[in-house]
Amino acid sequence: MLDILRRRIEERLPAPYLTHEAWLGDFRFYVDERVIVPRSFIAELLREQLGPWVEDPEAITSGLDMCTGSGCLAILMAYAFPNARIDAVDLSADALEVARRNVADYGLEEQVSLIRSDLFAALQGRRYDLILSNPPYVNASSMQTLPEEYRREPVGALASGEDGLEHVRVILREAPAHLNKGGLLVVEIGHNRDALEEAFPDLPFTWLETSAGDEHVFLLNREQLT
Repeated sequence: MLDILRRRIEERLPAPYLTHEAWLGDFRFYVDERVIVPRSFIAELLREQLGPWVEDPEAITSGLDMCTGSGCLAILMAYAFPNARIDAVDLSADALEVARRNVADYGLEEQVSLIRSDLFAALQGRRYDLILSNPPYVNASSMQTLPEEYRREPVGALASGEDGLEHVRVILREAPAHLNKGGLLVVEIGHNRDALEEAFPDLPFTWLETSAGDEHVFLLNREQLT
């Protein structure tokens, strides 16, 4: 324990990397330096099965966790929507190894499939009732001023171009082709609400309420995207 405290203070390592565990609500996940520390507000929304936006959780039969990292949201999605087959996608092979461990820890190998892909590149022909994503969203100026602890996390899981919207632009452009009729897209975008609404003034974003307010997670359905 003293060694953990020393490394936390002297090396500024995030505590979850030292203990190899992070929690989202009642769910524990293995983490190490290959993935960012789980902290998504989408986890809060999944506790309520995305109600009222999802009227019947049992009717969700297919889901996608884009930029899955440790696999935490894919696992929470599997619990929230037990009838759904879940694809968990990430570009990082290292991250998928961590996700594989967490999926196995929860015994969800038959429900959650891990796929290495640069966003939607390897998902041709796949469609879903629900797409969730907590993608990289830190803009260039913020990357320069991140606290030391955040700099210990994988840069590729944090940085998203000059304005923080590089990944979200691709998701908004390509998600419609991967959503079933009436399907939902739910994306976390950090502190980029103003920038996003300015970049996409014609999209009718619904901003979902979380413990941090209504500025961090948006929802759109397929018809609004097209």
